[in-house]
Amino acid sequence: MADECQVNGYDVISEKFRTLLGLEKSPVAVKLVLREEDLPEGIEKIDKPARHCEMVQMAAAGESFYAPADSQACKGGADALGIDEAPAKVKTGEFYYQLGRFASFASAKRTFDEIPSIDLKFYAAVYAPLEKATFDPDVIVIICNPAQAMKISQALLYTLGGRVEADFSGIQSICADAVAGPYLRKRPNITMGCSGSRQYAGVRDDELIVGLNGENIGCVVNALEAIS
Repeated sequence: MADECQVNGYDVISEKFRTLLGLEKSPVAVKLVLREEDLPEGIEKIDKPARHCEMVQMAAAGESFYAPADSQACKGGADALGIDEAPAKVKTGEFYYQLGRFASFASAKRTFDEIPSIDLKFYAAVYAPLEKATFDPDVIVIICNPAQAMKISQALLYTLGGRVEADFSGIQSICADAVAGPYLRKRPNITMGCSGSRQYAGVRDDELIVGLNGENIGCVVNALEAIS
């Protein structure tokens, strides 16, 4: 198993993903940092606040930075990542109910309560295109089309077989589904995106999002190479 997971460097992994899948953008390395002193050396704070989904797109386009609570423009996303608290109206379900997404407060609250949320207080999230990552990512986020996600799914099952389970609700997609979920559950996830990520971060109608665990990313990319 060790040989199957061995890859020399995140630049190599990123290049393999981009070449084998035909990705338009880089896979994104995301690391959650507990304390300020744990920030990777040489990574600067983002210039201005942005939503987590926007920051993933910025990193996919080549930027590297970190974002503490005061740089996280979407507090719902920051709450899922364990960086900040969600507003009360989000926690009660009132926010999503008022948007017309649910028939009742109860259905909105039930959905929010089941969204993956990290119960730690992190200082910041660090973002970088995978090929430029100078740190070990907790999660790697890939924005891709359905055919590319299919190939990733096949790679995930290459060694042990089984099924790929996708867990999503159409809200808090790139934050909760693609990062918090894999971080907490130690298994990958595929999510369809959400209205926020499509409106603010430019996720296209023909794109979806895959969140992969950083610990075994070498296994995944080597499996992808084997089936290509």
